Amino acid sequence: MAKQQYSCTKCEATEFETGEIRTTGSGFSRFMNLQNQKFSTVSCTNCGYTEVYRMHAGGKIGNIFDILSN
Repeated sequence: MAKQQYSCTKCEATEFETGEIRTTGSGFSRFMNLQNQKFSTVSCTNCGYTEVYRMHAGGKIGNIFDILSN
């Protein structure tokens, strides 16, 4: 895998952390609290500025686990 270069758009630091968040959508998924919206994050370790990118959701198995955990 190629090494990726990162430069913060706010402070120009080069170190970062990645993460992931999930949120509910609208309509039925919001009513049932199904977290079917998946996002990847890239955060600057110096200033904390975070960029959020939309990812594809985990699919039906992830929704089943969300229903069972509510």
